[in-house]
Amino acid sequence: MKKPTVLAKLLLLTLMAVPIQDLAGTKDFSHGISPSAIPPVANPCPRLPPGSLVRNPPALFSHGRVLKVNFSYQTATDEDGRTLYCFMTPDGLENPTLHVRPGDDLIVNVTNNTPSAPVEMQIDPPNCGATAITGSSVNIHYHGTNTSPSCHQDEVIHTVINSGESFRYRIHFPSDEPPGLYWYHPHIHMHVEPALQGGASGAIIVDGIENLQPIVAGLAQRIMIIRDQILAGSPPEGNDVPSWDLTLNNIPIAYPEETPAVIQMKDGQRQLWRVSNSSADSILDLQVLYDGNPQKLQIIARDGVPVGSQDGSRHGKIISAKHVLIPTAGRAEFIVTGPQAGVRDARLVTLGVNTGPDGDNDPPRTLATIQAVSTETTAMSEPDSFVPPALGSAWKQRFERVASVRPTRVRRLFFSENNPLSQFFITQEGDTPTLFDPNGSPSIVTSQGSVEDWTIENRTLENHEFHIHQLHFLVLAQNNFEVNGSVPDRTIQGQFLDTVQLPFWDGNPGHPFPSVTVRLDFRGPDIGDFVFHCHIAEHEDNGMMALIRVEPSS
Repeated sequence: MKKPTVLAKLLLLTLMAVPIQDLAGTKDFSHGISPSAIPPVANPCPRLPPGSLVRNPPALFSHGRVLKVNFSYQTATDEDGRTLYCFMTPDGLENPTLHVRPGDDLIVNVTNNTPSAPVEMQIDPPNCGATAITGSSVNIHYHGTNTSPSCHQDEVIHTVINSGESFRYRIHFPSDEPPGLYWYHPHIHMHVEPALQGGASGAIIVDGIENLQPIVAGLAQRIMIIRDQILAGSPPEGNDVPSWDLTLNNIPIAYPEETPAVIQMKDGQRQLWRVSNSSADSILDLQVLYDGNPQKLQIIARDGVPVGSQDGSRHGKIISAKHVLIPTAGRAEFIVTGPQAGVRDARLVTLGVNTGPDGDNDPPRTLATIQAVSTETTAMSEPDSFVPPALGSAWKQRFERVASVRPTRVRRLFFSENNPLSQFFITQEGDTPTLFDPNGSPSIVTSQGSVEDWTIENRTLENHEFHIHQLHFLVLAQNNFEVNGSVPDRTIQGQFLDTVQLPFWDGNPGHPFPSVTVRLDFRGPDIGDFVFHCHIAEHEDNGMMALIRVEPSS
């Protein structure tokens, strides 16, 4: 929806930006595991100047089937008065990329070193940490991973880590986890948007994609994290003014100058670009242009799943496209061929996205200029700069052959909203729209072993993004997109995603609602309560989320 004025936002952020407290009185909610408190790091959440060279984020790798990470969750204020958030390691790495393999354990010790804040909501038992949400609470969602929603794993409803408290996660990645790009970020109800716009997110890579997509073996790879943030100053109103600034690997592309970052590539070099739209609210439609001509992008994975890899062959396919739409929280991995020396103007852009009359402004922008160089550059000297050249064996995939399974249940859901009151809802057909309550009852109850087809309608005048935790879904159909001039995205049809965009309804009572139909496979080991929601963070924070309960199979 349309946002409050920039002046109001900056006033709020100024009130929030207070000095970091010390660790006196640190509490430990580790349920007997007893992690040590992680001390704060000096000068947290650093940012690069506009026009900087794009480098991969720092990377950490598992050893002996385990990756252990210590995080200090911290905040800072930038030169424009915006509040920043980040996960810092004791040696000063900001939001590092976490590399694991199927079957690994990821152990994350996190201490919340942000200032304390007043209590906003009590969380009913069973609690996994603190019993109340405050304005500085944090937890971590391991987005897209097919991991357990139990306490100390990927549980976001009752896991609350407040100021001065420490917590230990132990995430077990299943042996059939698809290889690809995932990500982590805070998921405290009512506070996802400021955490994401503050920059608290990082990539997770389940290694081994070369075993399902041999074409990428040995390629140089770039990990690109695109985030959004509040515009500085008091920009004018207008359709050409973005609702939010963008950043690329912490390089600002700020309105009105919108100075692009710089990507250097060897002449004609093929690279694997692994792009996460880690924005709170901004939708991306990426394109690579050489002298104004769109270049062929070879898509090899979406949302962490190699395309075409779940048909039982355990061998991915390639999808060619001239642009890649990535909704908020989505990821795309694709091969780009660098410009030859004769190309005068090479750039990575995001095309304009019409999000509807009640939506944000997402105008076209240049994210980076691409420079052809004759030799390897320092930008490709990071530890994870290349995909391993040696191929291993492909493993059984999590969602093999679910396309041929008869569903055990069919459901219809819909997005709706009370826009003047900033209230947002996701509702199962037949139920009354209700704002999300973490202490409420599940909206949907299913059982382990079921396979369900859901059709989700958008009954609003702005775009929404459907996301569900703990599993991916198969995209079966994109319905009635043409009512507002949109077209279905052919690159995701028949693929597995964890986030999918629904375009806005045009408001004509005689026109059908845009919708998607997806298949969800609950035959895995994960049981318990988790959530589904719109991943435009403002909508999620303001109620557009619901609980699902998966009961054990009888």
